[in-house]
Amino acid sequence: MPATSKAQQMAAGAALSAKRGETKKSELKGASKEMYESMSEKQLEEFAETKRKGLPKKKH
Repeated sequence: MPATSKAQQMAAGAALSAKRGETKKSELKGASKEMYESMSEKQLEEFAETKRKGLPKKKH
């Protein structure tokens, strides 16, 4: 399932980075923290790899 906004795609990237141990979990805030806790690494990969071109900044 692809991300529906640039903000969602970026939050997924941050959460994925924490899942992989590249950043600290304590650095996550808001949506990225929720995504980290509720989604698998595979799901986060699908959201994070979405191309940003053509996506709105925020989901309405």
